[in-house]
Amino acid sequence: MSEQIVIKSHKGPYTVFFNNDLLVEPEQLLAGTPHFLIDSRVAHLYRQQLGAILDHPHVIAITATEENKSIGRIIPIIEQLVANKIRRDHVLVAIGGGILQDITCFIASTLLRGIPWKFVPTTLLAQADSCIGSKSSINLGPTKNILGTFNPPNEIFICQSFLDTLEAKEVLSGVGEIIKVHAIEGKEAFDSLARDYDRLLHDRATLLHYIHAALRIKQRFIEVDEFDRGVRNIFNYGHSFGHAIESATDFSVPHGIAVAMGMDMANRISVLRGWLPERQFERMHGVLLKNHALFSKTPIPMDLFMGALMKDKKNTATKLVLILPHGEETRIERVQVDGDELFRRQCERFLQDLSRSVMA
Repeated sequence: MSEQIVIKSHKGPYTVFFNNDLLVEPEQLLAGTPHFLIDSRVAHLYRQQLGAILDHPHVIAITATEENKSIGRIIPIIEQLVANKIRRDHVLVAIGGGILQDITCFIASTLLRGIPWKFVPTTLLAQADSCIGSKSSINLGPTKNILGTFNPPNEIFICQSFLDTLEAKEVLSGVGEIIKVHAIEGKEAFDSLARDYDRLLHDRATLLHYIHAALRIKQRFIEVDEFDRGVRNIFNYGHSFGHAIESATDFSVPHGIAVAMGMDMANRISVLRGWLPERQFERMHGVLLKNHALFSKTPIPMDLFMGALMKDKKNTATKLVLILPHGEETRIERVQVDGDELFRRQCERFLQDLSRSVMA
């Protein structure tokens, strides 16, 4: 397995390094004039290993919550960076998961008209999916991911040791995005992952294989459609429903698990509309249910769910824009549907069926 992946972007190539010695050899993060933005929980858990970084004069610890990934909460971080005399030839270093990535990417895109940045993803979701692709997304009030930019980091360092302290739900969240990428790749890739699902959760070598595979699959799409205007749209599979589930449950369902539930819902909607054979839904349902079962009984208020879905930034002025599977090959395609009473009933039916299947 390669020790690095080089990604092409509009700003030039950037490299993903697989470096499990990063915690004992952090020198490459201390080079130049860095300003560190670090998840406060990661700082606490790895205080000894990250001592040289945490003792640096320019460290800002951030509580990684959806509430803090908002434009209002980011302003004080920018003010602190300015107080620390940040300059355009300095570098921002994000150490954390997707929330830290979004915050840092957004700041790096806008502060002083652009500052280089590096990323050390500490969650499985960030290591296997969000670390590449250039996107940042910031919340505005109750509307999720409505502000953002495209600005890749200069370097990404994947250190699997950070996964040792993840809670089970955080691992499942990351696996949800790995499932999504393999569903997009095709039936064979999805079925292979489904067979390895239980081993993937308990065997680090198997997990590393699928992290690497997921990044390689995503690389092909982002290098031809970095700005998400065409073929890359299908990477939103499960996300319209997933984001609405997150919003309707006040973010009590972790992102990747909400995406797994969203894929399951997308598949059912596609069956109900005659686009996907029932047997293909069943083929995928088993592993998706395994991935979101811990949260499948979480109440999802329909009015809040539909309200959030209607605000999705992919929608047109009159239509919901969804990514749904089609046909025997489960091709993942972009479609437009009416957000009418029929659509609402179909969403309700899925949630009712899901609740019954979990209770059984």
